[in-house]
Amino acid sequence: MSVIIPAYNAAAHIAVALGSVFAQSFTDFEVIVINDGSPDSDQMELALAPFLPRILYLKQPNRGPSAARNLGIQHARAEFLGFLDSDDSWLPEYLAEQVGFLRSDQELDMVYSDTLFLGNTASAGKTFMELCPSNGPVTFESLLLEETQVITSGTVVRRHSVLEAGLFDENLLCAEDHDLWLRIAHRGGRIAYQRKVLGQHLVRPDSQGSPPGRLIAGQIDVLRKLGRELDLTPRIRAALAGKLRSSEALFAYIQGKRFLLAGEYEKAYEFLSQANALAPTRKVGALLLGVRTVPRLTGFSARMWLRLMPQ
Repeated sequence: MSVIIPAYNAAAHIAVALGSVFAQSFTDFEVIVINDGSPDSDQMELALAPFLPRILYLKQPNRGPSAARNLGIQHARAEFLGFLDSDDSWLPEYLAEQVGFLRSDQELDMVYSDTLFLGNTASAGKTFMELCPSNGPVTFESLLLEETQVITSGTVVRRHSVLEAGLFDENLLCAEDHDLWLRIAHRGGRIAYQRKVLGQHLVRPDSQGSPPGRLIAGQIDVLRKLGRELDLTPRIRAALAGKLRSSEALFAYIQGKRFLLAGEYEKAYEFLSQANALAPTRKVGALLLGVRTVPRLTGFSARMWLRLMPQ
């Protein structure tokens, strides 16, 4: 088992992640930590010091999470890869459960589990599958339509399946994991999940996907890329086009709200118009009307509503 941990601005959390790995009941593993040109390298290496005799520590210039994970995969020696983000952690039975699940079915390429959310966030205390459900079998279409959703730190996958799918796409800085799972499924890889909560995910305001709309923008890049590169049936291509349209509408709505709250009413109107053209709803239509007729009052009302909402 090869555990791969990319690290960027991870000094405050990496020891917890590594501690959870070395507390596993399953002990046949190697740990590879990749410093992705982190600006806090000095502090992070102090946090890593107690673990250095037991890990392979690699460093590279900052190239993003895909390149960091790929470097780890290239150095991995085991049949299975376990991906753990540097601010997440595993419960002691994680590897035993996940490896056991894969070994019980030699035709299975990948398994993911549920994870508990932590942090100063409204999602704290809830699990990934409560907020992002997986229903039914995992297929390319179910992943595409997000009927099944994967959290990377809950994933164990056969190394050969990742290599055959082409590794993580280093041109993608967000949603790169979603892209890889889709490519594994498209090649016929079998993916399954178990609903056991086997890990913990820390929601951080400074994480890679946190800026408003960034995850959706990454998803849009993935959908456009797969539409260009994959041989899809007409039905699946139509499903991809529908998903792309709804994602573009959501991104435009998020950007419209962001500019509205910032008092940039012309930009807010532009993005809300795009959202309304792509996927018209009463809420977007009402916001659009407000920005066009009484922009300052609409912006003030939006800011007051945001203050009253529970954080």
